[in-house]
Parts: sequence; structure tokens; C-alpha cells
Amino acid sequence: MIRPATPDDLAAIRACAEAAYARYVPLIGRRPAPMDADYAALVAQGFARVAEVEGAVRGFVTFWPKDDHLYLDAVAVHPDAAGRGLGRALVGAAEAAGRAAGLGEIRLYTNAAMTGNLTLYPHLGYRQVDRRRDQGFDRVFFVKDL
Repeated sequence: MIRPATPDDLAAIRACAEAAYARYVPLIGRRPAPMDADYAALVAQGFARVAEVEGAVRGFVTFWPKDDHLYLDAVAVHPDAAGRGLGRALVGAAEAAGRAAGLGEIRLYTNAAMTGNLTLYPHLGYRQVDRRRDQGFDRVFFVKDL
């Protein structure tokens, strides 16, 4: 079940971010940005959704409207829940929020070291529009029309 995140979910969101992104620390050479995001602020503003499996938070997505598009900030699925379609469902929830807000596209970037994302996002209909060094990270930028 995908639902809006609440303050009661913060510990689970942070634990999920740690577990989901930890494997990238050696590849990137530092903690990926989602490991240190201000999830309390995102939850308070209504910019987070969680995926519950059997009553436990096993994934989350954060996003917000920005100018004329929806910015998809982070998607994480706890490794013990991987392969169940939670990531795709969470991305779908962000896309639905963008459509409901009347926004024409969704934008995101991912770290180039997160190679699974480089094939996942095109499979979900996103097109790569840029790749560059940004804030010390090698990032790949994607866009999808809503």
C-alpha cells in the first residue's frame, strides 16, 4: 500500500534510506544525497509517500512541484523488499501526484554509479536529457511527459 508519509514514519524512512543507499557509498566515494536528506521537512510539507508491506514501511518516495514540473527527489526500497515492484509503484505515485497537480512533466536525476536506475527509468518511459558533474556527483538527468 502506498500512502502519504507521517511523522511517525520518519525513523523507518531514514532506516530505509540507509539500507537502500549503503551499497553505493563505496562506488561513489561518499554518502549519496538521499542518505542525509531532511525527511522531517519533506514529510511535514506533504512531499513524501511510503510503501507499506505487512504493516511495515519498506520504501518511500519524495517529490515536490518546482516551477512547471514535478521534481522526483528520491526513491528507496529496503533491500529485503526488493523485487516486489515497490520502486515502480512509488514512482507511479509521484507521477500521479504530478498529474493531479496539473504538471506536464516529471524530472529527476540519479547518480551514474546507480546503474540499475539507468535502465529502469527508460523502461518506465523516462528519457535521458543530460549527464554532468553536479555538486560533486556524476549525475544523469531524466524527464518524462505526464
